[in-house]
This record gives sequence, C-alpha cells and structure tokens, in this order.
Amino acid sequence: MCGIIGYVGKQTASPILLEGLRRLEYRGYDSAGLAVVQKGDLCLRKKKGRIDQGLARLLRSEPAAGTLGIAHTRWATHGPPSDVNSHPHLDQPGKIAVVHNGVIENYDALKQKLLSAGHTFRSDTDTEVLAHLIGDYYEQNRSRQSKSTDGARVEKRDRQNGNSNPLTQAVCDALREVIGTYGLAVVCSDQPDTIVGARRGSPLIIGLGNGENFLASDANAFVGAAHTKKVIYLNDYDVATVTPDRYEVVNLGTDTANVQVSNLELNQEDAVRGQYEHFMLKEIFEQPRTVENALRGRVDTEGATAKFGGLNLTPAQLRTVERIVIAASGTSWHAALVGEYLIEELSQIPVEVEFAHEFCYRNAPLERDTVLLVISQSGETADTLAALREAKRRGHRALAIINVVGSTIAREADGGIYMHAGPEIGVASTKAFVSTLAILTLLAVHLGRLRNLSARRALEILHALEAVPGQIESILTQTHALKKLAKKYVKADDFFFLSRGYTFPIALEGALKLKEISYIHAEGYSAAEMKHGPIALIDPKTPTVFLVPQDSMYDKTMANLAMIRARKGPIIALATAGDKQIGKVADDALYLPKALELIYPILAAVPLQLFAYHIAVARGCDVDKPRNLAKSVTVE
Repeated sequence: MCGIIGYVGKQTASPILLEGLRRLEYRGYDSAGLAVVQKGDLCLRKKKGRIDQGLARLLRSEPAAGTLGIAHTRWATHGPPSDVNSHPHLDQPGKIAVVHNGVIENYDALKQKLLSAGHTFRSDTDTEVLAHLIGDYYEQNRSRQSKSTDGARVEKRDRQNGNSNPLTQAVCDALREVIGTYGLAVVCSDQPDTIVGARRGSPLIIGLGNGENFLASDANAFVGAAHTKKVIYLNDYDVATVTPDRYEVVNLGTDTANVQVSNLELNQEDAVRGQYEHFMLKEIFEQPRTVENALRGRVDTEGATAKFGGLNLTPAQLRTVERIVIAASGTSWHAALVGEYLIEELSQIPVEVEFAHEFCYRNAPLERDTVLLVISQSGETADTLAALREAKRRGHRALAIINVVGSTIAREADGGIYMHAGPEIGVASTKAFVSTLAILTLLAVHLGRLRNLSARRALEILHALEAVPGQIESILTQTHALKKLAKKYVKADDFFFLSRGYTFPIALEGALKLKEISYIHAEGYSAAEMKHGPIALIDPKTPTVFLVPQDSMYDKTMANLAMIRARKGPIIALATAGDKQIGKVADDALYLPKALELIYPILAAVPLQLFAYHIAVARGCDVDKPRNLAKSVTVE
C-alpha cells in the first residue's frame, strides 16, 4: 500500500528520496515525508497531500541535507491523512525515525505499556508506537552496554544473534513483540551511515549500488535510476542492516537468511507516461503488446496445445487434478470468473472461484486432488498471499498467475505463470487484467489437451488468441467515439453493466472500473438476474451498458435488453461488428471484431476501460490516483 524508499551513500539523499517517492506514489498519496540524518541530528520534513504539492514544495523552502535518509508516501490505515500522521515517525527522544507499510495489530496494548512508562504520542498511527518501542529497546541496550562490566561479552552475544549493530538489535527486539504486518525502514541520528529494514507480509527490497545502497517497498523506485541494477528481495522476518558499502541480513525465526541477488528487469520506458496524459491510458494502449508477451513462447501449434515452463507439475500430475480453486481479489477475481468458464468448458475440471480473504477463514473443504490457483498482479496482495499459504499449510499444491518477478507470491508458489505485462502504474488495473485473461485461456487449452479437448478445437482457439493483439488495435481506434459517448453520459449518477455467459464477469469489471476512477455508482449483474429485483431501479436517467456479442447467449441477452428498453432505460450496447439488429434497439452502440465466444471477454474489456477512463477525465477526476485507493493492497 504505502511506498518506502531509503538511501545511504555519498550523494545528497533528499533528491534521490523525492524521485523514488514519485515513482511509488501510486502505492499511496495521502501524505509524504522524509527523515535525513544531518550533522548528527534528524531532519524531519513531512506534509499532507500529494508529493509535488506538499513535500516537494516544503523541501524547496526548508531543504534537508545529508547522505542518509528514509522517505514514505502514505495510504492511511490508522489515523486520517494529516501532517502529524504522515511518516516518518520518531521515538520518544527524537533520535530514531521509522517509516512503515502494514498494520501493527497489537499497537494499542503496546501503546498502553509505553504510556505507563512515561511515553507521549503525537499521532493517531500504529507506526509511532513501533518507533517508540524500537527507541525504548535502543536506549535499554545502550544503557546495558554502558553499565556492563564486560562489554565484550554483550557485543559477542549481539553478534551471535546476528545483530552486531545496536540499532539492528533494537529493531529485532521490538519486532519480537509485534503482532501484524510490516515493511519498515529505520534510521538513527547516532548512526549516520546505517539503515535498518525489516519485513513481514509487506514487501521490502535492497537495491545494491556502487558505494551506495537502497531500500524500497517496490522495485519501481529504482526504475530508470542509474543507481542500481541488482536487488535482493527480503523474505518474511528478514531484518537487513544496510550501509554504503555492505549489507547484512538476518532472520528473526532462524537467525540466518536466504539471500539471493537478482537482476532488476525494469526500464525507464515502463516508468514514464510518454505521449499519454495518464498512465492508465498508456497501459490501455499497451495491451496489444502485453497480450503478445503473454502468448510469446507458449503457443505450441505443432502439438495443438499451450506450454508453460514454470508450472512445475508434470502432465501426469496435472491429469490427476480433480478440482481447481481460484482465489483472487478485486479485478483479479473477475478474471478468475472467466477462468472458471474457460477451464470447465475446455478441460471438464470443476472450478470454484473464491474471494481470497474468504478462502482463508471459512475452512472450505478441499479434496485430496485439489489445486489452488491464485491471481495477483503485484504478487504481494495480502489476502491472496494468505490464501496461498493456507492451501500449502493444508498440503495442497498452489500455483500462481502474477506479474512481478521476485514478488512474495512468485517465490512461495509451487509453480506459476508470469504475465510479462510490465509495470502497471495506474491504480485501476487494465493491461494486467487482459494479460491474465489471455493466460487463463492458454491454461484452459493446456489442461483440456491433457483430457478430451480435440486438436482441431485447440488449434482454433490458439489461432484466435494470436489474432487478439490486432483486434485490440482495431478497438483502440474507437477511442474518439468512446470519448464522445462518455461526454454524453458524464452526468449520470448510476450505471448498470449487464451480460451473460463468458462476458458476464466483464460486466462486473466494467462496473468496477467506472466506480474506481469516476466515482459514479455502478453495478454489474447477469442480465438474467435483473428481473429478480434490480430492474426496479431502471428509469430514463439510469443508463445500462449491455455486453451483447453474437455468442450462444445472444438471443437470451437481447430478450433481457428488451426489458430495460420497455422501461425507458438508456441503452449502450457493446455488440459484434455486422450486427444489424442492435442498432434498432440501443441508443448507442459500439462494436467488437468477430471472434470465438471465449475470446470476447478479452476484447470486451478494452472499450469498457476506455469508456470509464474518458468519463473520469470529463468529470475532472485524478485517473491514476483515485481517492481512497492504492495499487497494491498489502494489508488485510
């Protein structure tokens, strides 16, 4: 959720931290702040609001020098957005600063203990409690060392615990009392060359440079920077001590850590908008390329199947699968619903789609030959990660579809498939969703060919998938028509999105996109379900977007459309090119290229994304940073 960046080296830290925050602002933008160690003191700057209007402006009038610092852009959990609730937070003496992503669940009990010991608090946050706790242990350890008659023995004990640095020792001591999730960075005015970072359930990455090192919650903080091309993805309970020329990682559970250095696979082009007004628009227009990337190397026309290098299950093992549970959240959950239709039809394997957060807690029965499949763009979604861990705890194989190499889900899954969509900066997911649909179609073909799917049918689907990038290109040429349509309906207060069959989940996704970025109330339904209650809301001021491609449900959906028309509800139809009937019954119509029925979900998603985008722009909304939302939800 929140964005964290830390720097230690020879350069002035503030400009590096500020640029890193800008690259992370999509993770939270309620407020931003930084702490720099400057001549033995902590220099603290923080401000409510967006980075450029708040923190950056503050730094111009009140610069912060120093070559060591940490910074944070916030998505509020505890306490409303305000200057005082902004991170970093200080300990009681004001010597230690902490930035934190996550939730400290037992913060209230810890706070009461600290209040009893004479601590005072300025903010409403759980993070300030953590800062005070770390500071308390730091002072206790320093006092113990100074009073010890055998300082060498104390130092030896700390080294044996993997914590020769007193700040690291204090962080470890404090975290052993903490219940909850955290990705955090800590600096101390006594130590002008050290950052301590730790993670549990919230990502944290070390960036390795030459005479300088970094910490960040997201590799995007390093994109385009000449500083680092090598990174270390920390694991849960890892605690890292980072200086300009070295790093040390220990693990709270084992006192040893599994450290692997990876290449950073991002580039400058991925992190800039270029010619586009918003990242969301750029990412919508990147979808022909991202679908190509999802298909590349995975279409096996000779074997009439799809192939994957990372599933880590043999064909024989996949043939024993009797049930698949797909767990996901938000947009990924809508993709999972399409996956259910695809896999059941092509492979005849029963599929159940679960909200990831419900799967973890309701003790659903899982038969022996059940496989869990999780979907997450970021690979860090807290609910989805918890579902994966629960399935593995119960002895089931867990696979994943993810976009971020090195993410926690990518590392913990038994096998998986990368989207290769590139970084998605816009908070409302677009290209990752469409890439997921393409991958699910490939996966359904792969599973089907291990059972009863004919080579002829499989090749038909594979060829149809290969045509999708060009078909999306043709849809994108309608952006001006969609912009005009958006202006026509921009003042509507409510929308319905209706469909049946394969495109029903796309109706749900279309409604979600409109809600996310334009703040218009919208509901997605099965068109057949409208008559069971929601039709009471239809009136001349409530538009309905009907997804009505020429598929096996066409006649049924058209009958449902007639019910809306009879009640004088405005109708926007998304139909198949060449459909002569739709123009007679819809107020407005947009057209998709002719395709196989199971390809329509991919195609139909694109104009609905553009429609939501243009309405949001017309309403003056901040498309890339919608209110109350953040990109990667790393808290439950």
